[in-house]
Amino acid sequence: MPRINNYPMVQEFNDYRARMNERILAHDNKVIKRFWSLDNQTYQEGALDVKTKEMLGLVASMVLRCDDCIKYHLGKCHELGISTDQIFEIFAVANMVGGSICIPHTRRAVEYWEALNS
Repeated sequence: MPRINNYPMVQEFNDYRARMNERILAHDNKVIKRFWSLDNQTYQEGALDVKTKEMLGLVASMVLRCDDCIKYHLGKCHELGISTDQIFEIFAVANMVGGSICIPHTRRAVEYWEALNS
């Protein structure tokens, strides 16, 4: 897998995710494969465009306080060209919806976003 940027945090996350996904899918569990397929299909173009769906996924991940999900959606937002100003508006929505419990996740999200942009 080619290095995305010069920041090890991003590379380590992507390497770990790919390695563990491979191990999980190697067990050929029908339910897991179907669920993951449904997840993939959810983020495809539809009545909402892909960028909007990824931004919604990021808000939901922050409100649910899933750091791995936050990193994943930040990576997709970065790939889709979402700006830093847009990301901070997403963070604002997540903090409003989720409350102050989202603040630590926002800190880590900012660190990861900066790593993506390094």
